[in-house]
Amino acid sequence: MRARYFQTYTPAAPLAVFRVAFGLLILASVVRFWAKGWIAELYLQPRFFFPYYGLEFIKPLGPYTYGLFAVCGLCALLLALGWHYRLAAVGLFLSFTYIELMDKSTYLNHYYFVSLAALLLVFLPAGCYFSLDAARHPGRWHNQVPRWTVDALRLLLGIVYVYAGLAKLNSDWLLNAEPLRIWLPAKNDLPVLGPLFNYPATAYAFSWFGAFYDLTVPFFLLNRRTRPLAYAAVVVFHVLTAILFPIGMFPYVMMVAALIFFPAEFHERLLRGLRRLLRLPAPPARPSAPLVYTPGARRALLYGLGVFFAVQLLLPFRYLLYPRELFWTEEGYRFSWRVMLMEKLGQVQFKIVDSATGRARFANNEEHLSVLQEKMMATQPDMILQFAHYLHDYYAQRGVTNPQVYADAYVTLNGRLGKAYIDPTVDLARQTESFAPKPWILPFDDEISGL
Repeated sequence: MRARYFQTYTPAAPLAVFRVAFGLLILASVVRFWAKGWIAELYLQPRFFFPYYGLEFIKPLGPYTYGLFAVCGLCALLLALGWHYRLAAVGLFLSFTYIELMDKSTYLNHYYFVSLAALLLVFLPAGCYFSLDAARHPGRWHNQVPRWTVDALRLLLGIVYVYAGLAKLNSDWLLNAEPLRIWLPAKNDLPVLGPLFNYPATAYAFSWFGAFYDLTVPFFLLNRRTRPLAYAAVVVFHVLTAILFPIGMFPYVMMVAALIFFPAEFHERLLRGLRRLLRLPAPPARPSAPLVYTPGARRALLYGLGVFFAVQLLLPFRYLLYPRELFWTEEGYRFSWRVMLMEKLGQVQFKIVDSATGRARFANNEEHLSVLQEKMMATQPDMILQFAHYLHDYYAQRGVTNPQVYADAYVTLNGRLGKAYIDPTVDLARQTESFAPKPWILPFDDEISGL
């Protein structure tokens, strides 16, 4: 039966719709980012940036960062048009992922999703139908593709939703309705729904529905009978998310991406409507032309997809390798689809001590970091360590002998009272970054049970 599945074909229209919508949304995101001045604010003005461990060579390119965003936007447009599709997909993946990795403080789950989807599109045949490539080179036109090429995108969406739901199965989310009990009352000025946000019961209802929605919506979208209602829930859920929380393009990306669960006939209707809107000529009648991979190419693609999805299934569970509370230490937190699970605020002051004279001084974080960087750094130990190393080098260049760097940090998590976060007696300039647990993070002294 497994061999039979891998020999099954399906219309190529769902891949084409996903390609067009995905490319246009990323183009819109790049234009929005540029227009709001965020390129300069986030990647040109700060003196220091927070690279990912092992990827320190990825950093902003000065004024050429604008060129990087231009390349990303151009590749997104070419992807949507299906013009030089494969090259555009590679360019989009590389440029967008480089942008995502330039500074850890800008991490968002939907950036990670865009990178993964762009990587999949490099290898999926989304340019063989309703594309300029297929129009200009009839030999590249195929209206049937292997079923697993469409199911790969469905599986990625399913992982995103289900893992986001699993992450919500914790005591803070389900039993305390945190952090929604903190966030929702701040939106009580909204019409109609606003007054309801003052009641704790509303936060509990949203929390439980959010967990149920994430855990089940991919399966309801797969079922023909429940699909219309499930997609209505997708729209309502993400529209509410866009209204209530400033998370950029993510709600729109997910609403569009979820269309991949609809049957090919639905996507054909969308493409016909797009042709009429753009006044494109009707395509010539052609016999069915399935895309047939050679045995070697098909085997390589399937093995590659197998490795890709094995990583996606295992990576979110790496937090189990760390001994302490995930929300407190955030060791293994990123790249695991933990979406908006905590309200974590902190403040940190760095003391720099001259080893020769014992003279102490305090760093002014605002002189080196943007507002976003300082906010994110104050609650994330690996970023605190990186900034401490930067301060060591900064003051060493200004005549301080073998600077020692100590952090006095306090953090509040999901409405709890603020607690000391970093051992103030540890010289962070002597600590090295690694994937190992960080013993200088002070204990949480509380428990958040669940996944």
